[in-house]
Amino acid sequence: MADKNYYETLGVSKTASADELKSAYRRLAKQYHPDLFAGKPEADKKQAEEKFKEINHAYDVLSDPQKRAAYDQYGSENGPQFGAGAGGFGGFGGGAGGFGLDMDDIINSFFGGFGGGGRQSNRANAPQNGKDIGIRLTITFEEAVFGVEKTVSVKRVENCPDCKGTGAKDGAVKTCSTCGGSGTVTQTQRTPFGQFQTTNVCPNCKGKGKVAVEPCPTCKGQGRTEKTREVKINIPAGIDNGQRITYNGEGHAGKNGGERGGLVVEISVTPHKLFKRNGSDIMVEYPISVAEASLGVTIKVPTLSGKPEDLKIPEGTQSGTMFKLKGKGIKKLRSRNDYGDLYVKVMVEVPKSLTREQKELLKKLEDSFDTKQFPKKKEFGDKL
Repeated sequence: MADKNYYETLGVSKTASADELKSAYRRLAKQYHPDLFAGKPEADKKQAEEKFKEINHAYDVLSDPQKRAAYDQYGSENGPQFGAGAGGFGGFGGGAGGFGLDMDDIINSFFGGFGGGGRQSNRANAPQNGKDIGIRLTITFEEAVFGVEKTVSVKRVENCPDCKGTGAKDGAVKTCSTCGGSGTVTQTQRTPFGQFQTTNVCPNCKGKGKVAVEPCPTCKGQGRTEKTREVKINIPAGIDNGQRITYNGEGHAGKNGGERGGLVVEISVTPHKLFKRNGSDIMVEYPISVAEASLGVTIKVPTLSGKPEDLKIPEGTQSGTMFKLKGKGIKKLRSRNDYGDLYVKVMVEVPKSLTREQKELLKKLEDSFDTKQFPKKKEFGDKL
């Protein structure tokens, strides 16, 4: 490494300050860390490892005032003895993976500060809202249209009723001996680029700073129990398949006074045997005979209320023609008196298994027709 220019390796000038060195090192270390080249060609990974070694060694020298002064004067951190080699980096295990740090440690060190400890805060005693519970509920088409009340079984976490969530028998707690009540523990680790202090949540009290004098026998010191509760939920009229409703306060219990989570119910609606739904509109296919389509007819259309609606089909109606009954659809969700429409699709049904007499009658009828009475057929012939 003696023939390398450490300032060029880090991309800084010879007058770079300690902060400028630190910033350049962070950027390059994240860029060339070997873990980022996993799964890439071996040549690229090898090149990254070598570059990473150079970066670490350069920073190890330039971040140390004595080594930097020697390097600036003699071109080597070892002073005028150029043959001695640069062993500062190898003394920590050698290679990119020899410091006992993984990528997360390095990235955390970048943002946790060099030598100043991490920036983690102890939130173990802060109120934490409970998590939501998600379930899927299947209802009928009619229940979705008119709304319904259902009772569902929900398995959820609740605060222990005996210790009120403290995990301590009779609520008796004492100061944690591991962290002295701070809820955090600080560890110092020596690395090639300096000495790091990291502050983590105390493993003994989980950051609370207090531990139970005696664990609660009901929850075994957990402060939480799992219960199955029957919850009544109201499904509003107009709910559609795949929609979700959140019932606040019916999820898992919070911690340290935090609010209970919600119960998120995803609705699954079974298809109707007659109606097809599109939002708040519904559609029904109504079959009529050839004679009814030709002569016209008044049909009784089924509705959601159960009371049929009269619909006049004019003579000469073609199969597939759509008619609309306004306001006879589904009540729109979260509206007072706003409804969708009911669409009636007329399907002309051609008779099957005709008798000889029926065939003769149809033949006579066909012979009596004029081509002008079939405009689509005439238009098609003209195009041909």
